[in-house]
Amino acid sequence: MSERVVSKRKLDYRARLESYLEQYRSIAIMTVDNVGSNQLQKIRIVLRGKAAVLLGKNTIMRKVIREHPNTQLHKLLPLLKGNIGFIFTNADLSEIKRLVTANKVPAAAKVGSVAPTSFTLPEGPTGLDPGQTSFFQALNIATKIVKGSIEIINPVPIIKEGERVSASASALLAKLNIKPFFYGARLPLVYESGTVYDAKVLDFTQEDLVSKFRSGVSKLTAVALQIGYPTASTVPHSIGRAFKNAVALALSTDITFKQAEKFKEMAKNPGAFAAAAPAAGAPAAAAKKKEVPKKEEPEEEEQNAFGGLFD
Repeated sequence: MSERVVSKRKLDYRARLESYLEQYRSIAIMTVDNVGSNQLQKIRIVLRGKAAVLLGKNTIMRKVIREHPNTQLHKLLPLLKGNIGFIFTNADLSEIKRLVTANKVPAAAKVGSVAPTSFTLPEGPTGLDPGQTSFFQALNIATKIVKGSIEIINPVPIIKEGERVSASASALLAKLNIKPFFYGARLPLVYESGTVYDAKVLDFTQEDLVSKFRSGVSKLTAVALQIGYPTASTVPHSIGRAFKNAVALALSTDITFKQAEKFKEMAKNPGAFAAAAPAAGAPAAAAKKKEVPKKEEPEEEEQNAFGGLFD
C-alpha cells in the first residue's frame, strides 16, 4: 500500500512539474538552506497568484527535465544540487525576488555552520559578570571591568563570511543573546528563454540600465570614430566634422556656400560683430545698474543743537 502511495506521489509530482514547464516562461532557482517549513509556507502565501513554488527530489527533477522536448531546459541540470527549489512565474522577476528575499528570520551562530555574513562584536557593556572573562580571552577580545560588569573596549570581528563558526564564538554569542545571522530563501540564478543568468541583474533599476546603455554607446562611438568605422552613433559627429572642414576651406579660399557666408563676414569684419555684442547687452546692463542714493548729511544746526548748554 505504501509503495502505491509513493508511486502516486511521484506521478503527481512529475505531472505538476511538466505542467509548470509548459505554463510558465521564467524559472527562478531558489536555495532553501536553513529555511524552515514555516518560512516556506509564508513564501507560498505571498507568491499566491503570481508564481508557483515547487520543491522536491533533485533526481525526479533531473529525469523530467532531461526527458522534456525543450532541450534548452537542459541548462538547468547542472544547477540541481543541494537544497533547491523552482519558482515558476510569468510576472516581473524583480518583484518575485523582492518578495522571496524579504522573508528572513534571525538565527543563532551554530558551531561548525558556514557563516553567510561577517559579524563584528560591538564595543560597550555586555551585562556579564567578571567571572566570564575566559570567553573573551579565548577570542583575544580586550575587555575591562566597569561597575562589576565586563565591557568590550573596541569592536572586534569574530565571524568571517564563508568560514565556519568556532565553538568559542558560538558560546560567547549565545551568552550575549546575540543572533548574528538572518536566514531566508535566496534566488541566485534565473532561467529565462533558454538563458541562465545571475539574479543580481534583477536588482538593476530602469535608470541603471539607461545609464549603462549610454555609457556603452559613448564608448562604442569613441572607438568607431577612432578607427573610422561609420555607425548610427557616429553620423552626427561625422557631419559636424565635415561641416567644420568645409567652413575652414571656404575661409581660406574664394569658395563659398550659404552656411559659410556668415563665418566669412565675421572673418572680414570682426570688429562689427564684436561691437554688436555689447550693444545688445547694454539695455540689460543699464537695467541692472542702480543709482546709489547719496546719504544726506544732517544740517549743521542739528549737529550743534545742544552745543549752547555747554558754552
